Amino acid sequence: MKRFAKVYVEISNICNLSCSFCPGTTRKPKRMNTQEFEIVLNKIKPYTDYIYFHLLGEPLCHPDLEKFLQIADKMNFKVIITTNGTLLNKNKDILMNSKSHYKTVISLHSFEANDNKFSFNDYLENCFKYAKLAENKKIVVLRLWNNGGKDSLNDEILSKLENYFPKPWVEERNGTRIREKIYIQYGDKFDWPSLENDNVEEKIFCYGLRDQIGILADGTVVPCCLDNNGEINLGNIFEKNLEEIINSPKAQNIYNGFSNRTACEELCKRCSFVRKF
Repeated sequence: MKRFAKVYVEISNICNLSCSFCPGTTRKPKRMNTQEFEIVLNKIKPYTDYIYFHLLGEPLCHPDLEKFLQIADKMNFKVIITTNGTLLNKNKDILMNSKSHYKTVISLHSFEANDNKFSFNDYLENCFKYAKLAENKKIVVLRLWNNGGKDSLNDEILSKLENYFPKPWVEERNGTRIREKIYIQYGDKFDWPSLENDNVEEKIFCYGLRDQIGILADGTVVPCCLDNNGEINLGNIFEKNLEEIINSPKAQNIYNGFSNRTACEELCKRCSFVRKF
């Protein structure tokens, strides 16, 4: 049976921010309920141990976050939460008390992408206090994916971070390790794939359907975490088993295409993120 390194489960496509780097979605606002979430986890359990509360939306906005983590606890999943960081203080006890919550990824570049709609110092203080609380308990990744974009405040962010985690820091291949389980991760700004993008490239490789799949809040299964509108609809997890979905002719065509470094779907041909591979 095929195994995925990660499955993205979009528990909600609703967010409390409107970041300039995020394309948003044309889909209707939707939150999974606990029954739907449990169905998803039961269906993906044979295929992965790692679930990411991510695709679009802010997972810490979900009113049933604690219940979701309790369900994941019982099923022995490891949960990675990607967040803009604004609600970490409100949810810190829920995250710390969860056995399944394994890693928090905080997009620090969210601040610059919101035209300073909230206090810079308060925002960073909440994020860094959470990282300090999680030290030696959970993995924390502080993302600065804004190289080539709005990266003007990065030096100030790193200076403030040093007050919480004094140097020396260790430079590694994929970023900077500032404590045993706390990392800074840098990345270039990128444009999300869109059918409206003019730049078309067919000779590409992607890990979609190879080490990851995504499940949108309405149950739509997509090949990767960048299909924000569900353009590549492989089937619905609430209607079919995952085995049937990933072995469908459409899914297999995508998988085999990438094996030959060829994009079969129009959205994939217009994705700049694949240039990283």
